Amino acid sequence: MSVLGKIIRTGRVAEPALPVPPVAGAAGAAGVRPAAPGPLAGSVQLRHIDAGSCNGCELEIGSAFGPVYDAERYGLRLVASPRHADALLVTGPVTRNMADPLRAVFDATPNPKRVVAVGDCAMNCGVFAGGHGVEGAVGDIVPVDVEIPGCPPTPEALIAALRGLTGR
Repeated sequence: MSVLGKIIRTGRVAEPALPVPPVAGAAGAAGVRPAAPGPLAGSVQLRHIDAGSCNGCELEIGSAFGPVYDAERYGLRLVASPRHADALLVTGPVTRNMADPLRAVFDATPNPKRVVAVGDCAMNCGVFAGGHGVEGAVGDIVPVDVEIPGCPPTPEALIAALRGLTGR
């Protein structure tokens, strides 16, 4: 269906708001491990780091922050600097060339900070496990607070897990 047809039919382009996520510590969305500490207050600024992914997760992140799913309406925003970020959104297995830069970005992010491992590769190296250029999963390099499974995870799963960071 074209965007114009959807606007005429529904009166809006964006998807309807998803239900409010469960409180951190409670059972999260299917397969999503919620942040151990409570949600960050207000909006959450996210710095995306591609640690060696195939770009499947990046496509879904782009879709989640695009006009249809509109993650910004939940107080989520992508920023260009780790010094402005509240959380790191890491995709892919961590390659040998990206292990030290990931640690540096983690150290540059102010406290309190959260790390979100997006996709199966970030959680356990996925299909790249045991590869020559793979250092390990994100949790092997920096501490991970939230894991979002999927290859790649859907925009709905991304938004549901990230809403747990904002409490909105």
